[in-house]
Amino acid sequence: MSALFQLGGNMRRSWYVAFLLVPVLAVMLFLVLPMVVSILPTFTRPTFGLGNYFRFFADEFNRRILYRSLRLSLITTLGCVILGLPTSYYLSMLDERRRQILHSVILFPLLTNAVVRGFAWIAILGRNGLLNSLLSRLHLVQAPVQMLYTEGAIVIGSIYLFLPVMVSTLVPVMERIGSETVEAAETLGAPPMATFFKVVVPMSFSGVLIAAVMVFAGTISAYTTPTLLGGSKNMMLATLLYQQSDTLANWDAASLLSCVMILCSLGVMKLFDVVAARLDKRG
Repeated sequence: MSALFQLGGNMRRSWYVAFLLVPVLAVMLFLVLPMVVSILPTFTRPTFGLGNYFRFFADEFNRRILYRSLRLSLITTLGCVILGLPTSYYLSMLDERRRQILHSVILFPLLTNAVVRGFAWIAILGRNGLLNSLLSRLHLVQAPVQMLYTEGAIVIGSIYLFLPVMVSTLVPVMERIGSETVEAAETLGAPPMATFFKVVVPMSFSGVLIAAVMVFAGTISAYTTPTLLGGSKNMMLATLLYQQSDTLANWDAASLLSCVMILCSLGVMKLFDVVAARLDKRG
């Protein structure tokens, strides 16, 4: 009898291993292997070593694009945090019906193609666009303002693109805080602004970090928005990668750029972790 139980246990363990083996093989085949195939040539061609990376960072053109990509991605992340925190807090305080309606409105831009959203911003920010026409009619400007094909246009389009991601990540975090905690702070005499900054924001900081990493990684790897709104004069890493791979067919340079983008995202994630650890110690 014990032998039968042991045989049944071994069969169950075999099934568990089989079920686990399929996703592990899928991850290895579709994630790890392509990354290895892409990154390995950056260390082996034309010679083994870090020469490709030294040459990349020694080029002023590459450094300027890298600096622009990091700066605009961090500005976009900061803008999404500033706009997303109060918006998420407001949504979390509403009743279920109104929260779902407003949440659907906020998520609606994600249902449209990024190219369509980019052309919509071109119609708004162009020299003859909606915003310049409004400023001219109000006699606030004498000539059209150059808003399109600037770094500011990239930031505006990126915030519009990734703000729903920030809000959809933070709303569940805000809901877990609970109205009882807010009411307790108000009962102790804390004004609404103090309650928000000293109670709600610290308690939702872990969700803010997760959302910030998602926004940063998405911004630094975005291609359509920087191309349509920034133009060729405000090239970012993703547009340079596309140029090297599709236009010039320089796959080694494209692999190097993809590795640099991965390293940038990992570096910012580590930076956010350090900031979170220091804030926890202060708390």
